[in-house]
Amino acid sequence: MATIADEIKDSFRKGSAVTKLIYINLGVFLLVIILFGIYALATPAAPIPKKNIFYGNFLNYLMLHTDLKLLITRPWGIITYMFLHFEFLHILFNMLWLFWFGRIFLHYLTEKQLYTTYLLGGIAGGVLLVLAYNVLPGLSDYLPALGASASVSAIVIAISFYSPDYSVYIPLIGPVKIKYIALLFIALDVLMIVNTNSASGLGSNAGGHIAHLGGALYGYLFALQLKRGKDIGKSFSGWMDSLASLFSRKSRMRVSYKSKASQMDDFEYNKFRAEHQKEIDRILDKIAKSGYDSLSKKEKETLFKMSNNS
Repeated sequence: MATIADEIKDSFRKGSAVTKLIYINLGVFLLVIILFGIYALATPAAPIPKKNIFYGNFLNYLMLHTDLKLLITRPWGIITYMFLHFEFLHILFNMLWLFWFGRIFLHYLTEKQLYTTYLLGGIAGGVLLVLAYNVLPGLSDYLPALGASASVSAIVIAISFYSPDYSVYIPLIGPVKIKYIALLFIALDVLMIVNTNSASGLGSNAGGHIAHLGGALYGYLFALQLKRGKDIGKSFSGWMDSLASLFSRKSRMRVSYKSKASQMDDFEYNKFRAEHQKEIDRILDKIAKSGYDSLSKKEKETLFKMSNNS
C-alpha cells in the first residue's frame, strides 16, 4: 500500500512543470516554517522579535541582497530568493497565480519554456531591484528580497501578451480577456510603489513591486520575440540542459537501453533508438501545440516511462 510520501513523489514525477514548481515552492516553505518553529521553541524570549532574528541568522543567506557587498558574497540569492517564502498569504497568492496562468501557458507553450520564463523572470526582477536600490536615491534603505512574485509576474505577462484574447471566467463579472488582467496586474504594481501617506512617499514593499515589474518586463519581451519567431530563453534553456546532463550522464550510461542493447546488433539497436526518439518528439510536439493536458493517459504514461529510461 502506497504511503502519502510515495503518492507525493509519484505526483511530482508525473506532474506538469506547473505542478513541480508549486511542489518545490511549498516544500521550501514548509522546511523554512519547520526550522523557524524549532528555533522559536528552542530559544528563550528576547527583546527583538524571533522572526527578525531568524531572518538574520538563516533566511539572510538565501534572500536576494540589494547591498552589493553582501550580494557578492551570496550570489546564489539571485536564484534561491525566487523559491523562498515566509508568510502564508505570500506563498498562497503566488502559487494561485502560478497555477491559473501556468496552466494557460502550457496550453500554448512548452514546459521547458515555462521553466525558463520562471527562472529568467525571477532573475530579471532581481536585477532590476538591485539596480534600483543602488541607483535611485529614494530607495537607499537596504532591503533584501524573497518570494516567487517576479517569476510569476513573468509567466502571467508572457502568456497574456502571447495569447491576449484568451478569456477566463471571473465570478460576478463573467468572461474576461487575460490581456486586461495583465494590464491591471502591472497597474497595481506601479501604483503600490507609491504611498503618499508615508514619510518617504513610497510603499512599504516598493522594492518588491519593482521586482515584479522586472519579471513582467521579461515576460513581455519573451512574448514579443516569440511572436516574431525567436525564443529569447532558448540559449539559457540549452545551458540548463547541459548543466543537468553533467549530473545525469553517469546514471543514463548505466540504465539507457542496457538490457535491450545487449540483445541487439547495431542495426536493430539504432532502429530502436530512432523509434524511441521519434515517439518522444511526437508527444513533445503535441504538448507544444496543445499543452500537456491534451495528452491521452497512454501518452502521458509513455512520456513518463521514456523520460525514466532515456
